[in-house]
Amino acid sequence: MSREGADHALRTRGEERDRISGDLLDLESHTSFQLLKGATLRGRTLTVWTSAQQAMTRIWTLYDAYRGVLRQAEDVRARRARPGPAELEELTFLLAGPSVRPPAEAEPVERRSLRPLPVQGLSLDETVAQMDEAFRSVGEALTEIDAAWTAFLPPLESAAARLDEITRLTADLGEPPLAPGHEAELARLRSTATADPLGCSPADLDRLSAALDSRLADLSRADALRRSYGPRHTALIELIALVRTAEAEARRTYTLVAVKILLPSSTRPRPASDRLAADAGALPSGDALAGGGWVERARRLSSVEHAARDALTRAKTTTSALLGLMARRDELRGRLLATQAKAVRVGLAEDSESARRFTRAHELLWTAPCDLNQAADAVDHYQDAIHGGRR
Repeated sequence: MSREGADHALRTRGEERDRISGDLLDLESHTSFQLLKGATLRGRTLTVWTSAQQAMTRIWTLYDAYRGVLRQAEDVRARRARPGPAELEELTFLLAGPSVRPPAEAEPVERRSLRPLPVQGLSLDETVAQMDEAFRSVGEALTEIDAAWTAFLPPLESAAARLDEITRLTADLGEPPLAPGHEAELARLRSTATADPLGCSPADLDRLSAALDSRLADLSRADALRRSYGPRHTALIELIALVRTAEAEARRTYTLVAVKILLPSSTRPRPASDRLAADAGALPSGDALAGGGWVERARRLSSVEHAARDALTRAKTTTSALLGLMARRDELRGRLLATQAKAVRVGLAEDSESARRFTRAHELLWTAPCDLNQAADAVDHYQDAIHGGRR
């Protein structure tokens, strides 16, 4: 190695040493690294972190040996302004040869030997390569553990916040307390998240979250009901009155239409207003409210409200469908008469087959109650005769 080459190598290695030192300090100041260093771990996380610590120890061992060789090379270079052949030979060995002699790693006693082990030197490049491999393994371990914490801790804290809200609402509403199993499960998951984040089970947290969500939803509805019970109860009574009116209209329409149209049994109105009124009457009025029971009261009120809205929609739909059957009959009558007028224009009004089909359709449409299905087929049959005759 020439003097210029040695000087260049020393400068490059010095910059490399400073960069490695900075990277190692950054790694050790990483938040997850600091948390893990002082944590009591278990399970898979302990296994991964133990391996990472061993890799970190290996890095520092290699780095100390690497730095020692560089200091030695710098000392050799400082001896003379213009190094002679002996110094250049020594610099060549230190900067390019197997000059790094890290201490041998301790072997388990069952694999040790009483004979001295051969010491195999590493070049500076080989030393950096081994440090980089170990550095990457530590980084991968931190990334894996940090990802587990990131995925698990926020939903866990959210579950804890919901549990606090459930506890507050339970006391405020006078409801029975939450089963202690949920608090115990949350404590267990917290312990796991702290000591073994890689062993956390998302399924367990999902089940707990679902249970808390369900309970909190019940309590929130109950709390909202408590604040607005009077107006909602009054609105329910008014809604049931609308249902009663709509069902009465459906019954009147059915009676009128049933005389004229042959109706399927599915069109008969199904009254629900009396049952709904009884259910609403079983709910306490605004003047009779006291104590707890708001969760069950909210469920009952919501159930009756839902049933009343469904009944109102069903009654209106029934009336509309019945009126639609009348409109269908009138539409078929119009098609039949329009087709008859066309038959006159094309000279088929006196045709015996066409006349027979017209008579059949006319009888069906002007007979009460009218079978709409048969009438529709008869009108189509008559139209086929007229259009076919024209062709």
